[in-house]
Amino acid sequence: MTAVVSHGRVAIEDLHAQPPLSPDDFAALVDWIERPLEEDGPVTAEPARRARPAWPRGNAGRRIVAEAYRSAQHKGHDPVLAVMCATGHSRRKSLRLIAGARDAGLLTPRHHRR
Repeated sequence: MTAVVSHGRVAIEDLHAQPPLSPDDFAALVDWIERPLEEDGPVTAEPARRARPAWPRGNAGRRIVAEAYRSAQHKGHDPVLAVMCATGHSRRKSLRLIAGARDAGLLTPRHHRR
């Protein structure tokens, strides 16, 4: 089904059903579609939102990363995956955040320098 919303109206442009709808079934579909629209009233479009909330900058964000990393290490889980889940960022971005936490001294260095 292809539906278009314009000028406060919903228009069904294309409808395919397998098996095809009978006229009675189509009338029931129309009633089912209209009911929620009548109950909710007019709906205004909301501004687009990001999928995840804004990440705290600075030490607050680094502390969250360090906590998630150490907690996963302690439990024997993948620490990078834990940071990915905690932040909602990709693996690459999570590795950058972990590096930032290391640079800030919140995590132990990756390699001991001689």
